[in-house]
Amino acid sequence: MTKILDAYSRKIDYLRISVTDRCNLRCVYCMPPEGIDLAKAQNILRYEEILRIANIACANGVTRIRITGGEPLVRKGIVEFIASLAATPGLEDLSLTTNGVLLKEYAWDLKAAGLRRVNVSLDTMSRERFKKITRGDNLKQVVEGIEEAQKAGLTPVKINAVAIKGFNDDEILDFARLSMSHPYHVRFIEYMPFDTTEGWQREKCISAKELKEMIERGVGPLEPVASGPDGGGPAKRFRFKDAPGEVGFISPVSEHFCGSCNRLRLTSDGKLRLCLFSDTEIDIRAPLRDGSPDEAIRDILFRAAFEKPEKHFINENFFKKCSRTMSLIGG
Repeated sequence: MTKILDAYSRKIDYLRISVTDRCNLRCVYCMPPEGIDLAKAQNILRYEEILRIANIACANGVTRIRITGGEPLVRKGIVEFIASLAATPGLEDLSLTTNGVLLKEYAWDLKAAGLRRVNVSLDTMSRERFKKITRGDNLKQVVEGIEEAQKAGLTPVKINAVAIKGFNDDEILDFARLSMSHPYHVRFIEYMPFDTTEGWQREKCISAKELKEMIERGVGPLEPVASGPDGGGPAKRFRFKDAPGEVGFISPVSEHFCGSCNRLRLTSDGKLRLCLFSDTEIDIRAPLRDGSPDEAIRDILFRAAFEKPEKHFINENFFKKCSRTMSLIGG
């Protein structure tokens, strides 16, 4: 099997696939209250097109796929698509990132379809703050969705919280304590620079180092957790002594992990995005639809990998915020 490598000899074995740019929330750091200009339906990749890309990618060394959005559970036919994707030869790990609003309804069907686990984006446990952040009153559904995912075996259930100074930093300790009473993997993510109506302000970013120090002062010491066979992804993992869950820190701003980046991103409108923090994209939708053979699609995947930048430039004075919001990129 030919493996996909980039120009810096990083093995590309992870593909993040956005299946929709639509979302049922309006988070303030992601989109304006009225939402965003959505892609025309004909420009969104069809499921069979995504499956074709996935099959070619997995035939060339990709072993892990994560489904994202927008909110992936709002797309019609998502469970049947997951079942088809799970049957892809060579695929070893299939996961999904969701805001959790529809998770209770779908958890058991997703598990039966072959989904391994879920990440739930949740930045507050306060109902009033949730309404302010998301412009929706759905906290109860999200919490119930997390609980149902745990029961269904979509584990480990990972809770992703973006830590923002002056916004939700007073809840950091409460989130960390969740790992002491539940087997959840609570992961704190540094606030990242995307082009939103709220505007990204560097001073609101709390570094992973600061977060860890805050938690150890307020809750107790954290013990390192060894990474699994897949390397554990970008999170630095810890747990409190005898806790059933974990606490992790993802630091794209303060301590980038570009040297071990192993991923490509496929947007819902058919672009291969080479780096989360770069607007450089390669179109794969047109070749899919103009009759290009599998070899040509494979070559586009290899080209995209080869053109991946060595690192992002968030901390450089010439860095430019991404023109696409996270809902359009797919995370």
